[in-house]
Amino acid sequence: MRKPATGGRNPGSSMDSLDPNSVVGRKLKSFYESIETEPLPDQLLDLLEKLDEAERKSRSK
Repeated sequence: MRKPATGGRNPGSSMDSLDPNSVVGRKLKSFYESIETEPLPDQLLDLLEKLDEAERKSRSK
């Protein structure tokens, strides 16, 4: 009888690298949370505004 493939991970292990509570998971979460709080660059805001305007114009036709 063959064992199911687990990709080299022990599915019951608390050190599972995909576990959001693992060291890597916590560091990634911290990294992404710090990015979330950064303000959007003015250039990106201008582009979003232009896209919204183009969408409004295309709907009014």
